[in-house]
Amino acid sequence: MQKTFPTAALAVLLVVPAFAGEVQSFKIWPGPPPGDENLKLPPEGDTTKADGRLVGGKSVIRLGNVATPMLEVFPAPKDKATGAACVVCPGGGFSILAYDLEGTEVAEWLNSIGVTAFVLKYRVPARDKDKRWLAAVQDAQRAMSLVRRRAAEWAVDPKRIGICGFSAGGASAGLTALLFDQRQYAPLDDADKVSSRPDFAMLIYAAYFVDRGSTTLRDDIKVPKNAPPMFFAHAFDDGVPVFNPLLLAAEMKKVGVPAEVHVYPAGGHGYGLRRTEMPVTTWPDRAADWLRVSGWLKKL
Repeated sequence: MQKTFPTAALAVLLVVPAFAGEVQSFKIWPGPPPGDENLKLPPEGDTTKADGRLVGGKSVIRLGNVATPMLEVFPAPKDKATGAACVVCPGGGFSILAYDLEGTEVAEWLNSIGVTAFVLKYRVPARDKDKRWLAAVQDAQRAMSLVRRRAAEWAVDPKRIGICGFSAGGASAGLTALLFDQRQYAPLDDADKVSSRPDFAMLIYAAYFVDRGSTTLRDDIKVPKNAPPMFFAHAFDDGVPVFNPLLLAAEMKKVGVPAEVHVYPAGGHGYGLRRTEMPVTTWPDRAADWLRVSGWLKKL
């Protein structure tokens, strides 16, 4: 049976066990999101069924029918805060959002290394059958601009704001990093005058850069010379082909954009940060090392 929650109640339900203090959340659009003016969806809610797949021995919140994109702000603890920030894009095949597994649990990890996290509840299901990523990238671009514009409010360095995504959320994060000079909607206000370019990107078992059955990048995937540096983690046996990070990183190399790629022999797909016996689930340690060595975690 589908469970539905008011937006505010959902925020409390998801984060109270892991985070101290109040979590702020806000709408990212001043009115209906682009293209959604006449859209009607069933109520937003957790679509997980009683027999839903467990990850790391725990269930996953599969949030569906998102019509109102939101950002939830998880400030880094003051004794750990570095001034860095990251927008987090959960995955879910552009159909649902794995909201805890690849959202609030990621925010908890980022906070532990001194990074303020902004979990993006972007629109699902996909609105455009030909560009399934479009609504998500519109939401992510808007989110990046808003976080940068309001950086002082959260004691965040506007030059150290990254993006992280998983699976379809990895596609959303990656395209936001590649299309930063091509806003995917008509600017609405002063927030849209602020750059949406992430300063860094972390793409974890990212999908949709390679068409199903193909061993080449999609024709529309281009890497500009001023794209941000990226970190990739993927399992070789993932049903989402490992060509996604490998080929994208190769294109980055061609134009001189830094990339770090970790490919593990096994682990499948959709593990988030939940530790198992599989070495692929140690990727957060490697990502934290990359952030430190790259200078993103320097204190303000």
